[in-house]
Amino acid sequence: MTGPGGPPPPRRRFMRSLTSQLIAVLTVALLPLGLISLYQTSEVLEETRALSETALLGQTERAAERERTLIEGAFGAAAAAGAALLELRRGGDACGPMLARLVETGPRFVHAAFIGPDGATICSSDGQPASLGDTERYETYRASPRRVVEIEAGAPEGGPPVLTVGVPLVAGTSFLGYVTIGVPHAVAGPLNEETDRQAELLTFNAEGTILSAGPGLGDIARTLPAAHELAWYFGGAPRAFLGRNTLGEERVFAVVPIVDDTVYALGSWPPERSLNGAMALVFPLLMWIVSIFVAYFGLNRLVIRHVRRLQRRMRLYSAGHHEFGTVRLDRAPEELDEVAATFNTMTRTLNENERRREEDLQEKTVLLKEVHHRVKNNLQLISSIMNMQIRAAATDEARRVLRRVQDRVMGLATIHRYLYTARNLGTVRADTLLREIINQLGVVGSGGGEAAVRISEHLDPVEITPDQSVPLSLLATEAATNAVKYVGRPRDEDPWISLVLKDLGGRKAVLSIVNSLGDPVHDALEDNGSGLGSRLIESFVTQLGGTLETEAGTERFGIHVSFEIAEFDPEKEAVPLPDA
Repeated sequence: MTGPGGPPPPRRRFMRSLTSQLIAVLTVALLPLGLISLYQTSEVLEETRALSETALLGQTERAAERERTLIEGAFGAAAAAGAALLELRRGGDACGPMLARLVETGPRFVHAAFIGPDGATICSSDGQPASLGDTERYETYRASPRRVVEIEAGAPEGGPPVLTVGVPLVAGTSFLGYVTIGVPHAVAGPLNEETDRQAELLTFNAEGTILSAGPGLGDIARTLPAAHELAWYFGGAPRAFLGRNTLGEERVFAVVPIVDDTVYALGSWPPERSLNGAMALVFPLLMWIVSIFVAYFGLNRLVIRHVRRLQRRMRLYSAGHHEFGTVRLDRAPEELDEVAATFNTMTRTLNENERRREEDLQEKTVLLKEVHHRVKNNLQLISSIMNMQIRAAATDEARRVLRRVQDRVMGLATIHRYLYTARNLGTVRADTLLREIINQLGVVGSGGGEAAVRISEHLDPVEITPDQSVPLSLLATEAATNAVKYVGRPRDEDPWISLVLKDLGGRKAVLSIVNSLGDPVHDALEDNGSGLGSRLIESFVTQLGGTLETEAGTERFGIHVSFEIAEFDPEKEAVPLPDA
């Protein structure tokens, strides 16, 4: 993570960018359209499914029409045979021949029989026994006589499977048995031949027994629904539904009655795949992506590229590159052209103000240097006048006092001479200033050809403000003058004076002026004990904002002034003069 002043992380920058906010706004704007699209797509899917179910219902009804005709014909023939058998009083010798003629006249009938109330065959068209389900099922038919359709394993000769159609024979309240007619399964089975789509069909009775299937009974797993047994779908009006078959495949199913309360047909085919549920999500998503792309391309063309161009120019300008010309945008909207024009006007105004500021600063600097030059000349003139007074003085005491005042005046003149020649008036190199003061004292304080004093210096480069330069220079002048005044010759050594300015770091510095003690070098400069120099030094240390430490030994004496380097205040450009 970055600090408080650093740039935001890339993810946060992207979230705050115009692109991300545009995506968010367009997403909210397109949300109603997406919801409408989802609703319409679901409606289309529902309508497609309904059309598929309706089409399957129609296909199933048309495909089962032949089966309906065949079974209804068989029911009619069985009912007619039953009426004839009542006339023959339950068969007799004419029952078999009559059923044989019925099979001969019905080209699709393969067998006919009359089954008694106990389930035994009374007579048949071919003399062979017949059955209508097993004994338990026949007991159910006898308890509740109704028309039934069953499938038999085959004829006695081992022929193909047949559908057995049974009609109860009732005289008054007496149940006399069933008249059955057999229809070949091969005739009733191929239900798909007349459909225009490969729907898979089958027929079943009330017990859920499959009677026929197209194209046969071999593979019906794709047609059977997995949710319920076939008997559950028996009864009611035609209906269609979406479900899965016993293989787990999604299918559309249709249930259609062939003969009411007797036989039903079940049709099945795969659902329409032209539009599926995934498309309901993909289409709104594609619409959102395309809309975002088109909107971003348009916004980038109209706004973002121009904003980035202005941004680059603003960064260059803020970095100090003011030399580029007028910013021109390529076919930008009117509002952005106005922004660019405003930026150009602003840069021209700022550049003109900067130029004027530089001119004013240059003029002010020249004037300030001229002030320092004039002050320096005036102080040197005062020093020259004082030098004349020194030569005309009648006593050594008067000459000593005038020389001390002259040293202080020359210290001030040194400051103004430095400021006059300096390039930067905001700061003063304390080491350079002190070096000039030392050179000045080397001339003034040598004492007219008396024993030479060795002056050493070690000055670190330290920059101070002009406000601090005045008390520092006067402090150095007063302390160095005292050092020259009281310097002595140690045993077997030459007299010496050491001046050190050390940078302690952390905007702290220390000034040390130390002189040797011993036999006096300047007898004529013996102090009268007034203590004025010490009081001046303490006053200058206070003005400098430092602390004073005095070192007094048998062979050396020194002062050490520690002070804090002040920061330059641009509001204070003039160097204050010391109090008179």
